[in-house]
Amino acid sequence: MSHAVSRLRAERLARSVKPFVARGSRAPRCPDCRVIFDYCLCAWRPRVSTESAMCLLMHDTEPLKPTNTGWLIADLVDDTSAFGWQRTVVDQALLALLDQPQWQPYIVFPGEFVEPSRVVTEVRPAAGKRPLFILLDATWTEARKMFRKSPYLDRFPVLSLEPEQISRYRLRRSKRDDHFCTAEVAAMCLELAGDQRAAQALDAYLDVFSAHYLGAKFQLPLDVDDAVHQRLKPFL
Repeated sequence: MSHAVSRLRAERLARSVKPFVARGSRAPRCPDCRVIFDYCLCAWRPRVSTESAMCLLMHDTEPLKPTNTGWLIADLVDDTSAFGWQRTVVDQALLALLDQPQWQPYIVFPGEFVEPSRVVTEVRPAAGKRPLFILLDATWTEARKMFRKSPYLDRFPVLSLEPEQISRYRLRRSKRDDHFCTAEVAAMCLELAGDQRAAQALDAYLDVFSAHYLGAKFQLPLDVDDAVHQRLKPFL
């Protein structure tokens, strides 16, 4: 498999001075889904189309983490781009993407931290344009720094999400239930853009990924006929 996040991961690994070892397990992982082979997720990758596109701006080690959910977005949304974020250097390919006329970029970030004149809560691209959601793939502390120190994003509207649910993500700890993982944020963006089927598929895929990952971590048996897997089957 080769998509934007897998390629960025390969580039980041090539720059590493020592091997990256995922916390908690040294067991071999499938290179295509990053899950231990006995719990491989590859057969559960959804097949859906989207009008929307995703641009993942990833903090330094995010592409290396097997718990990273930006990988799931790239699995599902064909028009996904991924770039490593650096404070002092901007990838020229990122700037070129943001200037392409077919896209209407939205930087996704909480509106409470942004000048009100930039904030939008609906996705309404101009005629002939498709939504391009820029997601800051990082911890909350890192994402706030990325937002402040990326002036090339200042010209774009800020899409502030207003979720009614709490996060279901179980693979990393957060002190707040209103902090969502990147795949959950992407699913909300897809729904706002009218890509409801893709939003449902990504939500279901995240739950199956979590079940496989935690099953591998705790050596639990997988039930591929349970409600979590059944919810994903219509999108395969």
